[in-house]
Amino acid sequence: MRWAILAGGDGWHVRDLQRAAALLGHEAVAVDFRRVTAGAGIPGDSLTGFDGVVVRTMPPGSLEQVVFRMDVLHRLQARGIRVLNPPAAVEACVDKYLASARLEGAGLLVPPTIVCQHADAALEAYETLGGDVVVKPLFGSEGRGMVRVSDPDMAWRTFRTLERTQCVLYLQKYIAHPGWDLRVFVLGGRVLTAMRRTARGDWRTNVAQGGSAEKVDVTHEEEALALRAAEAVGAVAAGVDLLPGPCGEWYVLEVNAVPGWRALAPVTGIDVAAAMLRFFAGEDRGK
Repeated sequence: MRWAILAGGDGWHVRDLQRAAALLGHEAVAVDFRRVTAGAGIPGDSLTGFDGVVVRTMPPGSLEQVVFRMDVLHRLQARGIRVLNPPAAVEACVDKYLASARLEGAGLLVPPTIVCQHADAALEAYETLGGDVVVKPLFGSEGRGMVRVSDPDMAWRTFRTLERTQCVLYLQKYIAHPGWDLRVFVLGGRVLTAMRRTARGDWRTNVAQGGSAEKVDVTHEEEALALRAAEAVGAVAAGVDLLPGPCGEWYVLEVNAVPGWRALAPVTGIDVAAAMLRFFAGEDRGK
């Protein structure tokens, strides 16, 4: 099989997928998502000739550019070309508000969240959420751009600044936790592997932000939550983040439809890239 790896460059994950593809006797070609072209009524698709497409990232861009990229994915799927993850899952997970709404709609516990468009509403939301919130970019990953705000003056300054840049203000109540969370990797309706991420001198547990990681075997409850979360957003391959609350409850923090495994693979000993491509090629479905 010949796959296109849609990315914003030749990063580690792209190279790892190419390594795994070669190992399995397939070919994976890196395609810059920002250079993709498509046509109607005339040949012009830059993704012609591929058996499948793996979405590795959604590069920053204008609203028109992002909409066009999603249109391309939907058209590929409509033509019978495999897309991992399905376009609807990418759409849901790239937008934190939409993902949270889907998770809540599926009966899963998410941190109390308020999303607004101007600073005055954000200041009211800050008080409603207890005066201790995590402000996140609507689009983003690996903990980048997140800030914890627990001071009223800092809240005023933060929200006014974000308002001037025309950002959507996405606020979640800070959940007191034991300093760690779980990243559960779901693939094809089963848990492939999981790790515990522990913060180091920070409230964020992301390994990209300095957290440490260790392999864990999830319980039946944790497995069920992760599978329900992936199903809620329609993701075939997903990184599900589970956070233990102060009373033993589990919060679903996020479902990533473009999950990374740079920390996960060495910690767990699982060749995640190969597992994904085997599943994508239909070599292990039903096992």
